[in-house]
Amino acid sequence: MSDRTKDTAGPQDRGSRRNDVTEAFVAHRNLLFTVAYEMLGSAADAEDVLQETWLRWAGVDPGIVRDQRAYLVRITTRQALGHLRTLGRRKESYVGPWLPEPLLTAPDVAEDVELADSVSMAMLLVLETLAPTERAVFVLREVFDVAYDEIAEAVGKTPAAVRQIAHRARAHVAARRPRGSVSAADARHTVEAFRRAVETGDLQRLLDVLAPDVVLLTDGGGVVRAALAPVVGAEAVAGVLCRIAATTTLQPAHVNGDPALIVRLDGEIDTVVAMRVDEGLITGLYAVRNPEKLSRVGRETAVSR
Repeated sequence: MSDRTKDTAGPQDRGSRRNDVTEAFVAHRNLLFTVAYEMLGSAADAEDVLQETWLRWAGVDPGIVRDQRAYLVRITTRQALGHLRTLGRRKESYVGPWLPEPLLTAPDVAEDVELADSVSMAMLLVLETLAPTERAVFVLREVFDVAYDEIAEAVGKTPAAVRQIAHRARAHVAARRPRGSVSAADARHTVEAFRRAVETGDLQRLLDVLAPDVVLLTDGGGVVRAALAPVVGAEAVAGVLCRIAATTTLQPAHVNGDPALIVRLDGEIDTVVAMRVDEGLITGLYAVRNPEKLSRVGRETAVSR
Protein backbone atom coordinates (compact mmCIF):
# COMPACT_ATOMS: atom_id res chain seq x y z
CA MET A 1 0.00 0.00 0.00
CA SER A 2 1.42 3.42 -0.94
CA ASP A 3 1.87 6.31 1.47
CA ARG A 4 -0.76 8.25 -0.41
CA THR A 5 -3.45 5.60 0.07
CA LYS A 6 -2.57 5.28 3.74
CA ASP A 7 -3.35 8.97 4.35
CA THR A 8 -7.15 8.92 4.66
CA ALA A 9 -7.40 12.10 6.71
CA GLY A 10 -9.45 14.89 5.19
CA PRO A 11 -8.35 18.54 4.90
CA GLN A 12 -10.02 19.39 8.22
CA ASP A 13 -8.21 16.55 10.02
CA ARG A 14 -4.88 17.52 8.50
CA GLY A 15 -5.44 21.16 9.52
CA SER A 16 -6.21 20.07 13.07
CA ARG A 17 -3.06 17.93 13.11
CA ARG A 18 -0.94 20.88 11.94
CA ASN A 19 -2.40 23.00 14.73
CA ASP A 20 -1.59 20.29 17.30
CA VAL A 21 1.98 20.00 16.01
CA THR A 22 2.49 23.77 16.13
CA GLU A 23 0.93 24.17 19.58
CA ALA A 24 3.11 21.42 21.04
CA PHE A 25 6.27 22.92 19.61
CA VAL A 26 5.42 26.45 20.76
CA ALA A 27 4.56 25.16 24.25
CA HIS A 28 8.04 23.62 24.59
CA ARG A 29 10.05 26.12 22.56
CA ASN A 30 11.69 27.96 25.46
CA LEU A 31 12.70 24.66 27.03
CA LEU A 32 14.14 23.36 23.75
CA PHE A 33 16.07 26.58 23.19
CA THR A 34 17.53 26.33 26.70
CA VAL A 35 18.59 22.71 26.14
CA ALA A 36 20.30 23.61 22.87
CA TYR A 37 21.89 26.78 24.26
CA GLU A 38 23.30 25.01 27.32
CA MET A 39 24.79 22.37 25.06
CA LEU A 40 26.26 24.89 22.60
CA GLY A 41 26.83 28.22 24.36
CA SER A 42 25.68 29.87 21.14
CA ALA A 43 22.21 31.35 20.72
CA ALA A 44 22.60 31.52 16.94
CA ASP A 45 23.42 27.81 16.75
CA ALA A 46 20.64 27.03 19.23
CA GLU A 47 18.15 28.75 16.92
CA ASP A 48 19.44 26.65 14.01
CA VAL A 49 18.90 23.53 16.12
CA LEU A 50 15.33 24.61 16.86
CA GLN A 51 14.66 25.09 13.17
CA GLU A 52 15.94 21.58 12.44
CA THR A 53 13.92 20.19 15.34
CA TRP A 54 10.77 21.84 13.99
CA LEU A 55 11.30 20.37 10.52
CA ARG A 56 11.55 16.88 11.98
CA TRP A 57 8.69 17.39 14.42
CA ALA A 58 6.40 18.74 11.68
CA GLY A 59 6.41 15.31 10.04
CA VAL A 60 5.27 13.50 13.19
CA ASP A 61 1.72 12.69 14.23
CA PRO A 62 1.61 14.11 17.78
CA GLY A 63 -1.31 11.84 18.60
CA ILE A 64 0.93 8.76 18.63
CA VAL A 65 3.69 10.40 20.74
CA ARG A 66 3.31 9.33 24.37
CA ASP A 67 5.50 12.10 25.83
CA GLN A 68 5.84 15.11 23.55
CA ARG A 69 8.34 16.89 25.82
CA ALA A 70 10.67 13.89 25.90
CA TYR A 71 10.33 13.35 22.15
CA LEU A 72 11.14 16.97 21.33
CA VAL A 73 14.06 17.05 23.78
CA ARG A 74 15.42 13.91 22.13
CA ILE A 75 15.30 15.48 18.66
CA THR A 76 16.85 18.70 19.95
CA THR A 77 19.66 16.83 21.70
CA ARG A 78 20.58 14.87 18.60
CA GLN A 79 20.67 17.98 16.44
CA ALA A 80 22.65 19.90 19.08
CA LEU A 81 25.26 17.14 19.29
CA GLY A 82 25.90 17.49 15.57
CA HIS A 83 26.26 21.26 15.92
CA LEU A 84 28.48 20.87 19.00
CA ARG A 85 31.05 18.89 17.06
CA THR A 86 31.02 21.44 14.22
CA LEU A 87 31.27 24.31 16.72
CA GLY A 88 34.26 22.62 18.31
CA ARG A 89 36.10 22.73 15.00
CA ARG A 90 35.27 26.44 14.62
CA LYS A 91 36.63 27.18 18.08
CA GLU A 92 39.99 25.65 17.15
CA SER A 93 40.62 28.54 14.75
CA TYR A 94 38.93 31.23 16.87
CA VAL A 95 41.05 34.32 17.54
CA GLY A 96 41.61 34.81 21.27
CA PRO A 97 39.43 33.43 24.09
CA TRP A 98 36.03 32.04 23.08
CA LEU A 99 33.15 33.01 25.35
CA PRO A 100 29.49 31.95 25.20
CA GLU A 101 27.06 34.26 23.46
CA PRO A 102 25.47 36.40 26.21
CA LEU A 103 21.71 36.43 26.71
CA LEU A 104 19.76 39.28 28.26
CA THR A 105 17.47 37.48 30.72
CA ALA A 106 14.58 38.57 32.92
CA PRO A 107 15.44 39.40 36.54
CA ASP A 108 13.16 36.60 37.79
CA VAL A 109 15.43 33.98 36.21
CA ALA A 110 17.74 34.53 39.18
CA GLU A 111 14.95 33.29 41.48
CA ASP A 112 15.28 29.81 39.97
CA VAL A 113 18.72 29.15 41.41
CA GLU A 114 19.36 25.94 39.47
CA LEU A 115 18.30 27.45 36.14
CA ALA A 116 20.32 30.63 36.71
CA ASP A 117 23.38 28.58 37.63
CA SER A 118 23.02 26.34 34.58
CA VAL A 119 22.93 29.23 32.07
CA SER A 120 25.54 31.38 33.82
CA MET A 121 28.70 32.27 31.95
CA ALA A 122 30.78 30.54 34.61
CA MET A 123 28.87 27.26 34.26
CA LEU A 124 28.82 27.37 30.47
CA LEU A 125 32.60 27.71 30.52
CA VAL A 126 32.81 24.69 32.82
CA LEU A 127 30.59 22.76 30.40
CA GLU A 128 33.03 23.66 27.62
CA THR A 129 35.55 21.35 29.29
CA LEU A 130 33.27 18.31 28.85
CA ALA A 131 33.25 16.04 25.80
CA PRO A 132 30.11 16.46 23.64
CA THR A 133 28.29 13.37 24.92
CA GLU A 134 29.26 14.14 28.53
CA ARG A 135 27.89 17.64 28.12
CA ALA A 136 24.60 16.39 26.68
CA VAL A 137 24.18 13.82 29.46
CA PHE A 138 25.03 16.33 32.20
CA VAL A 139 22.67 19.00 30.86
CA LEU A 140 19.76 16.61 30.36
CA ARG A 141 20.16 14.84 33.70
CA GLU A 142 21.32 17.55 36.08
CA VAL A 143 19.44 20.54 34.69
CA PHE A 144 16.32 19.07 33.11
CA ASP A 145 15.99 15.85 35.16
CA VAL A 146 15.53 13.66 32.08
CA ALA A 147 15.37 9.93 32.84
CA TYR A 148 18.41 7.83 32.02
CA ASP A 149 16.45 5.70 29.53
CA GLU A 150 15.38 8.80 27.61
CA ILE A 151 18.90 10.24 27.64
CA ALA A 152 20.19 6.91 26.32
CA GLU A 153 17.87 7.18 23.32
CA ALA A 154 18.92 10.77 22.69
CA VAL A 155 22.68 10.14 22.73
CA GLY A 156 22.74 6.62 21.30
CA LYS A 157 24.11 4.88 24.40
CA THR A 158 22.83 2.21 26.77
CA PRO A 159 21.23 3.37 30.04
CA ALA A 160 24.11 1.76 31.96
CA ALA A 161 26.66 3.70 29.91
CA VAL A 162 24.69 6.92 30.42
CA ARG A 163 24.79 6.43 34.19
CA GLN A 164 28.57 6.06 34.08
CA ILE A 165 28.91 9.14 31.85
CA ALA A 166 26.67 11.13 34.19
CA HIS A 167 28.77 10.11 37.20
CA ARG A 168 32.01 11.22 35.48
CA ALA A 169 30.47 14.47 34.26
CA ARG A 170 29.11 15.36 37.72
CA ALA A 171 32.51 14.82 39.30
CA HIS A 172 34.19 16.84 36.57
CA VAL A 173 31.80 19.77 36.96
CA ALA A 174 31.82 19.64 40.77
CA ALA A 175 35.60 20.11 40.78
CA ARG A 176 35.27 23.28 38.69
CA ARG A 177 32.13 24.94 40.08
CA PRO A 178 32.29 28.30 41.89
CA ARG A 179 34.01 27.91 45.25
CA GLY A 180 31.13 29.18 47.38
CA SER A 181 27.46 29.92 46.89
CA VAL A 182 26.30 33.52 46.81
CA SER A 183 22.76 34.86 46.99
CA ALA A 184 21.29 36.91 44.16
CA ALA A 185 21.17 39.95 46.47
CA ASP A 186 24.83 39.59 47.43
CA ALA A 187 25.81 39.18 43.78
CA ARG A 188 23.92 42.36 42.87
CA HIS A 189 25.64 44.22 45.71
CA THR A 190 29.08 43.07 44.54
CA VAL A 191 28.39 43.98 40.91
CA GLU A 192 27.04 47.39 41.92
CA ALA A 193 30.15 48.06 44.02
CA PHE A 194 32.24 47.03 41.02
CA ARG A 195 30.30 49.38 38.73
CA ARG A 196 30.72 52.37 41.05
CA ALA A 197 34.45 51.71 41.43
CA VAL A 198 34.99 51.48 37.68
CA GLU A 199 32.90 54.57 36.90
CA THR A 200 34.70 56.70 39.49
CA GLY A 201 38.13 55.27 38.72
CA ASP A 202 38.54 54.35 42.40
CA LEU A 203 41.36 51.83 42.18
CA GLN A 204 41.24 50.81 45.83
CA ARG A 205 37.49 50.15 45.82
CA LEU A 206 37.99 48.13 42.66
CA LEU A 207 40.71 46.06 44.27
CA ASP A 208 38.40 45.53 47.26
CA VAL A 209 35.84 43.62 45.12
CA LEU A 210 38.31 41.70 42.95
CA ALA A 211 39.71 38.39 44.16
CA PRO A 212 43.54 38.34 44.19
CA ASP A 213 43.50 35.65 41.48
CA VAL A 214 40.68 37.16 39.39
CA VAL A 215 40.78 36.32 35.68
CA LEU A 216 39.54 38.60 32.88
CA LEU A 217 38.66 36.98 29.56
CA THR A 218 37.85 39.19 26.57
CA ASP A 219 36.22 37.85 23.42
CA GLY A 220 36.68 40.00 20.33
CA GLY A 221 36.70 37.14 17.85
CA GLY A 222 39.38 38.84 15.81
CA VAL A 223 36.77 41.43 14.79
CA VAL A 224 37.36 44.08 17.45
CA ARG A 225 40.24 44.80 19.79
CA ALA A 226 40.52 42.43 22.75
CA ALA A 227 43.20 40.76 24.82
CA LEU A 228 44.31 37.56 23.13
CA ALA A 229 45.22 35.92 26.44
CA PRO A 230 43.63 35.93 29.90
CA VAL A 231 44.47 38.88 32.16
CA VAL A 232 45.27 37.43 35.58
CA GLY A 233 45.49 39.08 39.01
CA ALA A 234 43.61 41.94 40.68
CA GLU A 235 46.12 44.68 39.90
CA ALA A 236 46.46 43.73 36.23
CA VAL A 237 42.69 43.47 35.77
CA ALA A 238 42.06 46.75 37.60
CA GLY A 239 44.59 48.48 35.39
CA VAL A 240 42.74 47.36 32.26
CA LEU A 241 39.35 48.37 33.62
CA CYS A 242 40.45 51.82 34.77
CA ARG A 243 41.78 52.61 31.29
CA ILE A 244 38.50 51.93 29.52
CA ALA A 245 36.10 53.49 32.02
CA ALA A 246 36.62 57.13 31.03
CA THR A 247 34.98 56.83 27.59
CA THR A 248 32.09 54.48 28.34
CA THR A 249 28.86 54.19 30.32
CA LEU A 250 27.96 51.11 32.34
CA GLN A 251 24.37 49.88 32.36
CA PRO A 252 23.27 47.30 34.95
CA ALA A 253 21.53 44.28 33.44
CA HIS A 254 20.78 40.61 33.98
CA VAL A 255 22.81 38.44 31.64
CA ASN A 256 22.55 34.66 31.65
CA GLY A 257 20.63 34.80 34.91
CA ASP A 258 23.22 36.86 36.79
CA PRO A 259 23.77 40.59 37.47
CA ALA A 260 26.04 42.00 34.77
CA LEU A 261 26.97 45.22 32.99
CA ILE A 262 26.36 46.40 29.46
CA VAL A 263 29.11 48.75 28.34
CA ARG A 264 28.00 51.44 25.91
CA LEU A 265 30.23 53.61 23.75
CA ASP A 266 28.54 56.65 22.20
CA GLY A 267 25.19 55.10 23.12
CA GLU A 268 25.84 51.82 21.29
CA ILE A 269 26.43 48.44 22.93
CA ASP A 270 30.16 47.82 22.88
CA THR A 271 30.72 45.06 25.43
CA VAL A 272 28.79 42.81 27.77
CA VAL A 273 30.56 42.02 31.03
CA ALA A 274 29.35 39.00 32.97
CA MET A 275 30.92 38.04 36.28
CA ARG A 276 31.58 35.10 38.52
CA VAL A 277 31.20 35.97 42.21
CA ASP A 278 32.62 33.65 44.87
CA GLU A 279 32.17 34.47 48.56
CA GLY A 280 31.61 38.17 47.87
CA LEU A 281 34.55 38.67 45.52
CA ILE A 282 34.67 38.71 41.73
CA THR A 283 36.79 35.78 40.58
CA GLY A 284 35.92 35.87 36.89
CA LEU A 285 35.15 38.64 34.40
CA TYR A 286 33.84 37.66 30.98
CA ALA A 287 33.84 40.55 28.51
CA VAL A 288 32.16 39.76 25.19
CA ARG A 289 33.02 42.32 22.51
CA ASN A 290 32.56 40.32 19.31
CA PRO A 291 29.68 42.15 17.55
CA GLU A 292 28.39 38.87 16.14
CA LYS A 293 27.63 37.74 19.69
CA LEU A 294 25.85 40.89 20.87
CA SER A 295 22.75 40.81 18.67
CA ARG A 296 20.48 39.34 21.38
CA VAL A 297 21.49 41.73 24.16
CA GLY A 298 18.98 44.34 23.05
CA ARG A 299 16.01 42.14 24.01
CA GLU A 300 15.24 39.56 26.66
CA THR A 301 15.55 35.88 25.82
CA ALA A 302 13.24 33.48 27.64
CA VAL A 303 14.88 30.43 29.19
CA SER A 304 13.14 27.63 31.08
CA ARG A 305 13.44 24.06 32.29
